[in-house]
Amino acid sequence: MQYNFKEIESRWQQYWADNQTFQAEFPSDNPKFYALTMFPYPSGAGLHVGHPLGYIACDIYSRFKRHQGYNVLQPMGYDSFGLPAEQYAIQTGQHPAITTEANIARYREQLDALGFSYDWSREVRTSNPGYYRWTQWVFMQLFDSWYDRETDKARPIRELVDRFESGGNAAVDAVCDADTPEFSASDWQGFDRADQQRMLLKYRLTYLAEAEVNWCPELGTVLANDEVVNGVSERGGFPVVRKKMTQWMMRITAYAQRLLDGLDEIDWPQPLKDAQTNWIGRSVGASVIFKTVPNAHQAESFDIEVFTTRPDTIFGVSFMTLAPEHELVGRITTPEQQEEVQAYIEATSRRSERDRMADVKTVSGAFTGAYAAHPLTGEPVPVWIGDYVLAGYGTGAVMSVPCGDQRDYDFAKHFELPIPNIFEGVSLEEGAYEEKDGVVIAQSGFISGLGREAATRKVVDALEEKGLGRGTINYRLRDAVFSRQRYWGEPFPVYYDADGLPRLLPEHCLPLELPEVEKYLPTETGEPPLGNATRWAWDTEKEAVVENSRIDRKTVFPLELNTMPGWAGSSQYFNRYMDPGNDQALVSEEAIGYWEDVDLYIGGSEHATGHLLYSRFWQKFMFDRGWVPKDEYAQKLINQGMILGTSALMYRKSGTQTYLSKGLADREATDAIRVDVGLVNASDALDLAGLKEWQPQYEDAEFVGEDGEFYVDREVEKMSKSKYNVVNPDEICEEYGADALRMYEMFLGPLEQSKPWNTAGLSGVYGFLKKFWRLFHQGPDRTFEVLDDTPSAADLKTLHKTIKKVTEDIEAFSFNTSVSTFMICANELTASNCRSRAVLEPLVVLIEPYAPHMAEELWHQLGHSESVAREPYPVYDEKYLIESSKEYPISFNGKMRFTLELPLDMSKEEIEKTVLANEKTRQQLAGRTPKKVIVVPGKIVNIVG
Repeated sequence: MQYNFKEIESRWQQYWADNQTFQAEFPSDNPKFYALTMFPYPSGAGLHVGHPLGYIACDIYSRFKRHQGYNVLQPMGYDSFGLPAEQYAIQTGQHPAITTEANIARYREQLDALGFSYDWSREVRTSNPGYYRWTQWVFMQLFDSWYDRETDKARPIRELVDRFESGGNAAVDAVCDADTPEFSASDWQGFDRADQQRMLLKYRLTYLAEAEVNWCPELGTVLANDEVVNGVSERGGFPVVRKKMTQWMMRITAYAQRLLDGLDEIDWPQPLKDAQTNWIGRSVGASVIFKTVPNAHQAESFDIEVFTTRPDTIFGVSFMTLAPEHELVGRITTPEQQEEVQAYIEATSRRSERDRMADVKTVSGAFTGAYAAHPLTGEPVPVWIGDYVLAGYGTGAVMSVPCGDQRDYDFAKHFELPIPNIFEGVSLEEGAYEEKDGVVIAQSGFISGLGREAATRKVVDALEEKGLGRGTINYRLRDAVFSRQRYWGEPFPVYYDADGLPRLLPEHCLPLELPEVEKYLPTETGEPPLGNATRWAWDTEKEAVVENSRIDRKTVFPLELNTMPGWAGSSQYFNRYMDPGNDQALVSEEAIGYWEDVDLYIGGSEHATGHLLYSRFWQKFMFDRGWVPKDEYAQKLINQGMILGTSALMYRKSGTQTYLSKGLADREATDAIRVDVGLVNASDALDLAGLKEWQPQYEDAEFVGEDGEFYVDREVEKMSKSKYNVVNPDEICEEYGADALRMYEMFLGPLEQSKPWNTAGLSGVYGFLKKFWRLFHQGPDRTFEVLDDTPSAADLKTLHKTIKKVTEDIEAFSFNTSVSTFMICANELTASNCRSRAVLEPLVVLIEPYAPHMAEELWHQLGHSESVAREPYPVYDEKYLIESSKEYPISFNGKMRFTLELPLDMSKEEIEKTVLANEKTRQQLAGRTPKKVIVVPGKIVNIVG
């Protein structure tokens, strides 16, 4: 029987589906192992060969643990809400649900073709109402919770109301809005219902607030920071501006310290931990109040609060800088400065926060015309605005110390503001400063003769005495915007009462399903797409969605028009997989008690400060409220590297339609144009006829070639449809098979590293699989032949050293080296003509995680009726690995001429006698008598003379 991978893979994929081979057991007496890869967004393009890398690695490890007797849960689903499907709906008018369903079908077909051992009975889709019912439920629990600093955890809002009723909020140490006033029990009882609800919104873990957001008018929605690149949307390249909007927010800042501390408890990559640590940005310093100086236009004094990590530099303050979006800018700007300030604010709104943070060279700003009093000296300090200060970091205001901070120094130099020299009473530690243009610039701020810590304490004490400051801890992390002005997302289970305040739907009414709309763009009046729905109102008596025309704000009220962001559905999906069919709870106590958490999570590092941070936040909240047993959901995480594409570039003479072959192109006088890699052969020659068929725009172009061919250049970069360098796994499976693709992706290099794809390299792995197949099949017809004879010592050694090495490699996630080990094993057993069942049968189990289809076929041919998937994993025996002989290098006058295998227990005399009697030694000596024979047992033999 020849190695017909198409027939073999098709047969066993069908067998697995029919027999639900990989369905996890529950309940079970076996130990559990929960392996998870980040679920994909199902795009219309389907998978390319870069996508399955993490899936294959996770599948190998899952199959390995299954062989070890674990009850393995390896689920898969789809992150199926999102902007791409909605944009396609806008362009074509086709409902996102239809395109999403088609894309999922395509993904499923591709995933099945790669032979993954998924428990498909647990599939989830974030756009399925049965799933997002529980996303809505978690939102409701957050709304009904507050964060108690005393117990350092979230608690039900009902408990907070009880404390307000009995004692007001003076004794409540809670995370809340900065402008929350103090009130007594009698004050609380005197509030009407609306005022009480407004006050509670200042404490809830999800709440409504005015927030600065990235607004993309063309897309009609808010974008997250990671969806904005160089001031435009990542998808579509549309302009993005900063804009204030009323948004749902998540009070993730309440968990800032716990999110930091939790990183010490989990086995996640250090670069990812560093990214989260920096994003959270814990800083110890002081909060300082600068009071504005009243003037002819503004009699009122305002407090400008700043946070500084260096309160000991406060005497170096010569001006203040506010973020252009700071709430006080409009109130303190003088009439003379209004035009300039407004123009600057509008210009800044077109830059994303990320761009502003990254730009350290551009200096820009505007003077407000206002001054603030220095809190310790009383001297007037001019107040400016500058886009290097961000409203979302700290307080959105900084005390500027040009002789202690480079950006403050650049700002002061640009606008010719005073830069104080060292002044009376201040000294600098040696090496802590330098001179620029005759001005002494402190490298780490002013440090008094007391030393930095003592000086800091002295300054903080002075500020506290004046009531103008206090020592505090600050975090860069901001509360997360949780609203999107999109259609294709989870609806909020919220309606607005007669006072315009948010009210939750009853839990038993979930899910609140997306309504049908005719248009997926915002309304003409600027409302989100759900504003186009005609049936989107809540009847509190019928507890049902009804026509908008029935809204009377008595019993029928408008529903929330925003939808949740993309990260909502991925923040609890790992828990839902444990019990996906449960319609009474997100996950039952029994299921969560057994599965507990994810043992292995594999996914991309690009999610470090998005999904991986938000999901940790939600898990900690769920832990606080008693719904999950652990406050970290994944004990081990691996970031797989990226498989890079090899793009093809042709060169166009600038300003013309003349294209030059690679060797003729002057890089400085040409433009590089990417072309489809499928049009390029192994010699980098471009199929010009195919190019013109692919892109008719090239029909009239001139192509100048070399030696009758037109050659392209190559560049290794991210595999992407836009770069035309995508390799389709379907084509690879068609030509080489899924087992070859699986092993090749592992063979490319270490899992965590990025590596370039080269289809030509597949032939080597495919050749190995055929060689492995031939160990079991003999003759020109490849007849199955495995014998029940006693294996040789050499073959047993090959088997057991392979088991040992492959097992160690899998446990270390070093899959590339284990593929090499299999190749060495096949070569050794082929050379020895091994046919022994005692050697070959364990190898089938050993290779199953890597090449499951071939393994199933061979296991069946070996006479077994059950799947190989749960066979006990082979264990190596050290006795077969003990070396009984040594391959000695035999040298003549210090030069090695040949090697000789000799027993290790030979004496020096026996070694010398055996070597001298060898035919090769006699040929080298040619009748001469050696002067000396040097023997080092276990190492070398050197014949002198």
